Amino acid sequence: MIDRYTRPEMGVLWDLDHKFGKMLEVEMAVAEVQATLGIIPRAAAKSIRKLGKFNVKRINEIERETKHDVIAFVSNVAENVGDHGKFIHFGMTSSDVLDTAFSLQVKEAGEVLLKSIDLLEKSLKKQCREHVATLCAGRTHGMFAEPTTFGLKMAGYLAELQRNHRRVEAALDQMMICKLSGAVGTYSAQAPEVETKVAKKLGLKPEVIATQVVPRDRHAEMILSLALLGAGLERLSIELRHLQRNEVSEVTEGFTRGQKGSSAMPHKKNPISAENITGAARLLRGYAFSSFENIALWHERDISHSSVERVIFPDAFIIADYAVNRMAILLNGLDVNKKRMQENIDLSQGQLFSSHILLALVNKGWSREEAYSHVQRLCHSLGKNDHLRKKILEDQTLKNVLKAKELEDIFSGKKHRKGIKSIVQRVLK
Repeated sequence: MIDRYTRPEMGVLWDLDHKFGKMLEVEMAVAEVQATLGIIPRAAAKSIRKLGKFNVKRINEIERETKHDVIAFVSNVAENVGDHGKFIHFGMTSSDVLDTAFSLQVKEAGEVLLKSIDLLEKSLKKQCREHVATLCAGRTHGMFAEPTTFGLKMAGYLAELQRNHRRVEAALDQMMICKLSGAVGTYSAQAPEVETKVAKKLGLKPEVIATQVVPRDRHAEMILSLALLGAGLERLSIELRHLQRNEVSEVTEGFTRGQKGSSAMPHKKNPISAENITGAARLLRGYAFSSFENIALWHERDISHSSVERVIFPDAFIIADYAVNRMAILLNGLDVNKKRMQENIDLSQGQLFSSHILLALVNKGWSREEAYSHVQRLCHSLGKNDHLRKKILEDQTLKNVLKAKELEDIFSGKKHRKGIKSIVQRVLK
């Protein structure tokens, strides 16, 4: 199921081959910078670049003995390089290569995710433009409130997605860190100049101050930005799920030929995409909690964070990408039932416009309390086939206060559409 909605390259970025590939990229960059500074022979850097390679099966074999994945990786690369293999990982500690390579993985994963977010933004913008004037019932507490438009609803989710887009970009930026300060971060085995030059070579930034690891508040911010992205998608999902209920039926998810909604009930069409996205958001929130737990490590480091990150980072990026793409597909295939939206507005018997009747009476000189009580009394006395507009025209007190033309303007929704158009344009810009 995930393969259908997630870009294939996202999963590849987190497999062992790619992880070790990024680690090798870091080792080669370090060797080349060290060679230019005269720390290791230039011939060694050339050999590492030319002959450096790894085999995941061989790394696993070595790790079974060493119980250390980085040592196993370095040993395997050194085997292939030969005599100059002793200069691989020179002056480095495990976290130097792990954290710097991890930054490169996150950078690539972020690029994939941002492309997916761009697609979702386009899908939301399309809904905003098409339905900027499509009146529907606004609801508070699940009850009729005032008229809005479906385009304005979507504009609210678009604005939130735009904020989350910026949050993800900001979190990615502060994750682009190169850390080569060695054991406990003192540069005792390697000068800061190496870190600065390698960072520039890899398109990263040197860590301001590290322990033995890059501080994990950076990682927590990254996962938190994905959790916030998921929460925004969930908010939209909940809205679409409510609007698909049989009693509402204002929108329907696309239903493809041959699709079935229930093993027992042939009539079923369920909001499965919106429900799946809701579930994905729950996972992302859970990962955010785990990332916060990773911030506090013992002294200069421990590895309690490592096992957590090996799960939550690949999962969080894959799931976030899945949810974003699934929402884009959902919106592109969404059936918006304008007729049903108008029918639901009519179900309110005109009560959706009660606040504008209140304002009109205040403009006529009534006190707010007096106007509120009178309009409330009319609304609460509506019979099955009554309408607030008719009640007002029949009311002995109001029939000479509010003219038919005034009521026509109020109940047409023109005032709502006028304000909404400018709001949607503001978001689209």
